[in-house]
Amino acid sequence: GTPFNMSANATHSQNTNTGTVTMALPSLQVSMSRIYPFAGKGGIKKNPLQKIGLTYNMQGEYRINTSEDEFFTAKMFETANAGVQHRSDISTNITLLNYFTLSPNINYKEVWNFKKINKTYDPTLQNSDGSFGTVVSDTIGGFSNFREYGTSVSLSTNIYGTFNFKKGRLKAIRHTIRPSVSFSYRPDFADRYNETVQSNLEGTEFETYSPFDGGTSLYGRPGAGLSNTIGISLNNVIEGKLAPEDPDSDEEDRKITILNNLNFSSSYNIAADSLRWSPVNASLGTRLLKDKLALNLNASLDPYQINETGQRIDKFVKGLPRLTRANLTANYTLSSRDFSGEKNDNSGNGNGNQVTPDVLGKNLNPANSFASDPSNSQNNNEEEEITELYKSTIPWSLNLAYSASYANNGVNNIGIQSHSVMFGGDFDLTPKWKVGFSSGYDIASGGFTFTRMNFSRDLDSWRMSFNWVPFGNNQSYVFFIGVKSGILSDLKYEQNKPPDRVLF
Repeated sequence: GTPFNMSANATHSQNTNTGTVTMALPSLQVSMSRIYPFAGKGGIKKNPLQKIGLTYNMQGEYRINTSEDEFFTAKMFETANAGVQHRSDISTNITLLNYFTLSPNINYKEVWNFKKINKTYDPTLQNSDGSFGTVVSDTIGGFSNFREYGTSVSLSTNIYGTFNFKKGRLKAIRHTIRPSVSFSYRPDFADRYNETVQSNLEGTEFETYSPFDGGTSLYGRPGAGLSNTIGISLNNVIEGKLAPEDPDSDEEDRKITILNNLNFSSSYNIAADSLRWSPVNASLGTRLLKDKLALNLNASLDPYQINETGQRIDKFVKGLPRLTRANLTANYTLSSRDFSGEKNDNSGNGNGNQVTPDVLGKNLNPANSFASDPSNSQNNNEEEEITELYKSTIPWSLNLAYSASYANNGVNNIGIQSHSVMFGGDFDLTPKWKVGFSSGYDIASGGFTFTRMNFSRDLDSWRMSFNWVPFGNNQSYVFFIGVKSGILSDLKYEQNKPPDRVLF
């Protein structure tokens, strides 16, 4: 098949309060998935040349911003704007000394515009203070474009360390370290496309401007500032090998993850004249209690000192970097399966004659066919099964979450910024009735967070639901009953009470 994919759409939005109309007629996107133009026969990619991959993406739009009074008039088309953006990316992988991976990359961007800003100085115009001479800005039509490019390269490897244990169920621990060093470069393109205009009568002062300002470019203007950065990252993963509980069993050793990630990253801006090091970003993630408890910690550490107003100065802190931000999240999932010890029962006779469970029972035969009941056969000596009118086990799940964030700007914003507990879950009241809920409590402010309850009923060909927000600024409810089939989706009844509007 072709690697190209194209999509086009048209949009129209209208604000009845302000009378503004916004349209995209049309919006077009063409993308090409990564191709390997130098790959060998059968797509074989052995050497760096064969591994060269190329991607391409194009976006185009004809945008109209007008009012109801000027809708479909000549002025509407005069103020309309159009633009096209092209993006391309070339990359490959090179293996060095059998252990290192070198990944170079080149990216290219080109933007086509059909309008631009042109500024001139008119010495005959009189200003409000009585002086003469001012800068006049005009929007002129015609094709204009700008180009950007950048390059980057990264070098990475994997380092493994294994620790074996002779006693206990834990047989071994493997520590994987993935260090990486990268370099990226992008020139200052704003300087290349910016223009200057005289700004005083004497001709001694000049103003710099971009011809792509004023909304003439749908896809922005050339990037300002030279980017010349070295990036450093260190990723850690710790895994273990666990023996089965019964040493005489035929089970194989189980692989477990002790530490999903322990990552550190920072960068050094060669082009900057000061404060070249960026803050160190650290993250830690692990799962405990049979993977039911997920813990994630993110932090930012600044290597520079600050002054009395909280601004960074070009002096390193003594000792460890300053902790400026930290965020802790914990998620715990619990369900009825954790206590039943049973696997999913997907067994069936496979002939398609299974009876749909009733609202208060299971596999009730509505026809009550005596002849078709195998338990009534004279040759059947098995004990007759008693049909339950209510499910003895109710499937349920419960999700608990905890979140806390810390900030320290070194001046007046120090301490816990947010501190909350969230909980939610659902359960099957009957085989066809489902109930769900979600809420939380903000410990810092001392109040409940957004709370919602939902009830749903499977009516075979129909479905019914009731969503309710019982309190708060978003207090509301929505009742819905309708046909499941997409063809008959308009056959429905809906009643709702939206949240009250707060005008002031």
